[in-house]
Amino acid sequence: MVRSQARTPRWWNYWGWGSGDMLGAGAQAVVTGWLFYFFTTFCDLTPVEAGLILGLPRLLEAITCPLIGYVSDNLRNTWIGRRIGRRKIFLLIVIPLLPCFALIFVTGQTFFYYLAVFIVFELLYTMFLIPWETLAAEMTRDYREKARFAGARILTGQASAILASYLPILIIDAFGGRDSAQTFLIMGVVFGLLFSLVVILVVCFSWERPYTGEEKAIVAPPFDARAALLLPVRMFRDLFSTLRIRAFRQHLSIYLGGYISQDVFNTAFPIFVATVMMGATVMISQMMTVMYVAQLVSVMIAIQLVIRIGPAVAYRVAIGFFGAALLLFLALYLIRPELAGRDLFAVLNPGSALFSPATALWLLVPIVLAGLGRGTLNFVPWSVYNYLPDVDEAVTGQRREGVFAGVMTLVRKVAQSLAIIATGWIIGAGGYVADAPVQSQGTVNVIVGVVVAGPILVMLIGLIASWRFRLNGPNHAVLMTEIERLRAGETTPASPEAGAVVQDLTGWPYDRLWGRNRLTAERKQP
Repeated sequence: MVRSQARTPRWWNYWGWGSGDMLGAGAQAVVTGWLFYFFTTFCDLTPVEAGLILGLPRLLEAITCPLIGYVSDNLRNTWIGRRIGRRKIFLLIVIPLLPCFALIFVTGQTFFYYLAVFIVFELLYTMFLIPWETLAAEMTRDYREKARFAGARILTGQASAILASYLPILIIDAFGGRDSAQTFLIMGVVFGLLFSLVVILVVCFSWERPYTGEEKAIVAPPFDARAALLLPVRMFRDLFSTLRIRAFRQHLSIYLGGYISQDVFNTAFPIFVATVMMGATVMISQMMTVMYVAQLVSVMIAIQLVIRIGPAVAYRVAIGFFGAALLLFLALYLIRPELAGRDLFAVLNPGSALFSPATALWLLVPIVLAGLGRGTLNFVPWSVYNYLPDVDEAVTGQRREGVFAGVMTLVRKVAQSLAIIATGWIIGAGGYVADAPVQSQGTVNVIVGVVVAGPILVMLIGLIASWRFRLNGPNHAVLMTEIERLRAGETTPASPEAGAVVQDLTGWPYDRLWGRNRLTAERKQP
């Protein structure tokens, strides 16, 4: 097969594509960091109702995530795919619609209003996220370049998370309203407009995988009604076929361990600050800002760690940092230093009457450690994702970036939904009352348990999987060499060691790779 000349990514390509995580991570920073607090504090919703609003739309994405990934993959040889782009057509559709994000922050509405608006936004979010995530894997096949794309993505995402955490402070200072719902509405407007802008940047500075000579010669088949009716069958067959790739199964455990632990923490932490630390919206915003700055620093370090020591080791180090932070929050609760009414930035200012080095240590050390751990936990899974289509290509002889992105987002959304619903239900069952000046001791104990024990238990899943994960730089280089040999018609590995590496990553015997297996035969069935 004649391969098209690969383009070399430039710095503007890395950052242009990476800016998409302003929507990816930026929206999630607002959703998981603020919406539960906003709904229970300003919208007269119970913790259970808030949890349902945040959780139910993600369950609906059990259909939309794989569908968008599957359709995107299969638009390649259609008129739309060749003229506009099988990925970029989705990006162009969402650009004018993303400012609807602000409608979530209109107060005084019903439970069903918030649920409906959030469902619409989550659909638009998915229509962007799945095609966008595939582009880095399509723009390069080089291990280091893939890591740089992942780094640019996560760095941009962390910067947007800092904005999401600090923007309420800026709005409060500008408009003079402390703990006002108007703060969140203005934040929603700002982010809605930013989301549209970054999608435009992605469209301008990224490209899809070039067509080979054979692909250009393919004539798109006419519309087939029977094939269209069988689309759900083929879609879910592709969906489940990804789970037969060993590296991908291990990767999902690592992915969920790192991300779901943060979903639980993000949902409960504002409540923890408000109850255990007696802080208001400003203090919550300040602490989240510090955490996201630490995450930004962590990602800068993690980019090099993943290249030098591999993703699995970097992941385990990150769990150590985040776990230590959670234990320090537990110590803060047990020791109970005087924190009431503190302003974090005033505590750090030697010229302020509230300056207190001891208090600054209690507030800063755990939140900085949490940020250092979380930044790497965010980076590692999406760095690894860029290599997974290569592992799949060795098995199937095909490129399925969209399906893998769809499955990852599907699993993430469903798990995130269940985690947020469970977190809201546990806090509500613990007796939390949003407008109560003081919570009962039993309620505070429940909140502390969720913030500390919840993330630790979830991270243990990823920690166990990381010990068996072998996809790193040297092994990826072996894999790519073997793929070229398989493409050339070879049926045996270059060496026993190379064969062992490929078989460990794929979970398939070498003589059944490159489409010589039941997995590929099943995918080709009509």
